[in-house]
Amino acid sequence: MLKLNVLGWIALVLVVVGGLNWALVGIFSFDLVAAIFGEMSALARVVYAVVGLAAIYILILAASTCKCDTAEAEPK
Repeated sequence: MLKLNVLGWIALVLVVVGGLNWALVGIFSFDLVAAIFGEMSALARVVYAVVGLAAIYILILAASTCKCDTAEAEPK
């Protein structure tokens, strides 16, 4: 089981929030971040950047926790 530190949990929450925002954009054409912070305002851009960095962090975390060894997967 994956154990996350505080940074990991924050990144995970940000990625989920970002995913939900994209769902709103795709389904309802409603961008919650833009509605709260303004259309491409400086603060909205910071939010988008932080969510993107959180996604990169989660991607790296997921890749580093995957301990797939192809040598073990081959039959002996």
